[in-house]
Amino acid sequence: MMNGRSLRFRMMVLFCTVVSVLLAASYLAFWALLAHEVSAQLNRQLQETARPILADLIAEPDSQDINRMDIAGQFFELLNTSGQVLQRSRNLEAPIDLKGSGPSVSQATFGFASLSTGEPVRIALMPLQQGAKSLVLVVAIPTFGTNRVFDSFGRIALLLFPVSLLATALISSLYVGRSLAPITQLTEHAALMANRVMNREGFWNPLLVSSPHDELGRLAGTFNHLLQSVDSAVRQLRQFVTDASHELRTPIAVLHGETELMLSKPRTADEYRETLCVFDDEFKKLTRIVEGLFTLSMADAGQLHLVCEPLYINEVLEEACALVNSRARAKNINIVRELDQEIPYFGDEAFLHQLFLIFLDNAIKYSPSETSVRVTLENRHGEVRARFADQGVGISSEHLPFIFERFYRAAPVSSGEAQSGGLGLAIAQAIVRAQAGSIECESTPGAGSSFTVVLPMTPPNQADTEATPKRKLILR
Repeated sequence: MMNGRSLRFRMMVLFCTVVSVLLAASYLAFWALLAHEVSAQLNRQLQETARPILADLIAEPDSQDINRMDIAGQFFELLNTSGQVLQRSRNLEAPIDLKGSGPSVSQATFGFASLSTGEPVRIALMPLQQGAKSLVLVVAIPTFGTNRVFDSFGRIALLLFPVSLLATALISSLYVGRSLAPITQLTEHAALMANRVMNREGFWNPLLVSSPHDELGRLAGTFNHLLQSVDSAVRQLRQFVTDASHELRTPIAVLHGETELMLSKPRTADEYRETLCVFDDEFKKLTRIVEGLFTLSMADAGQLHLVCEPLYINEVLEEACALVNSRARAKNINIVRELDQEIPYFGDEAFLHQLFLIFLDNAIKYSPSETSVRVTLENRHGEVRARFADQGVGISSEHLPFIFERFYRAAPVSSGEAQSGGLGLAIAQAIVRAQAGSIECESTPGAGSSFTVVLPMTPPNQADTEATPKRKLILR
């Protein structure tokens, strides 16, 4: 809040400074324009006054008309080139103080001077020729009225300037406050979100966007999108840590309990062997979880590198079916294979093997006894489609969007069965995406599920095209 007020104060000071400079520049410019216009008006008045007198002096060189002139508000002198006063009007008690303006001029010259009484006047020095003599007519008019105008303008400007600054400060305070209000709300909202993250409270609370089409509205929308993404990432991270710790806790607790039981009293060799078998099973579970987490972390970092080579993908799938056949027979589940078509493919054999095992394990795990799992493989429209259909418990529609999330289970696993740690489908999706493929799922609760892996027929390079895919001996 203090930072927001400080920013508001700085912006208001900046705004007032800029406005004060502009006001001062405007006043000075107006002052200069007024002074120029008043001086021009006085100069025109002096020229109009001097014109008939100059004509009379040129027409009658010996006349003494200037000595007889006594016009209120107008003063005249006739000078020679050395500055000697030849004639002056009767209303002048002493020569005009020209303040450095010399009488030797070749054209009309204007300036300021003062009378003997100290009164300031505007003068015009008008050169003329009387035969061979060069003379200068000095015409002066008082500037008392114009000085009053300038004084009045200065007083008004001095009064209006602080009033204008005060009004500007008030307006800028309101304007800056309204302009910074959305930014202040964004700051407070971000601070609230940070506090909720630190306190592990509910996180996401969108910011109200009042004007979505202006700059601040778009900024608020961007903040909402950013916070929503952060919220999703934080929730996934928390859920991942919670689920991972839960999955790791179970085998560790079993290992700890078996160890305490084994050490509680002397055991026979068969008992030690049985306990070591339990250790082996739990270590295998831990290994699968850790390896699955490592695979997913590599996929998240874009480092899931495939070692592709030419192969027959039907043989890879056939080998995976042979590996799970014993588990299927233990539950009286029949694996029906339709893998007669040879399909050459260019891919990573290890990852393809792991991919097929994930779907076969899940099909056996979630299927009741005396059912069948149908496995088909076909090459259609430049795509390899491997389909795994079971007759298990199925997946309800509300669970389908989440089945590929880590540690998510759409159905409980019965005790005693091998567990994948809830990472199987997430790993499968990462492998398929690494090979530019996709996974399709159809499921009916109580009737079974069908997963279809769609992989593009990626063309190999020239060397790979000439290579012959490896053949394998499959024991069924």
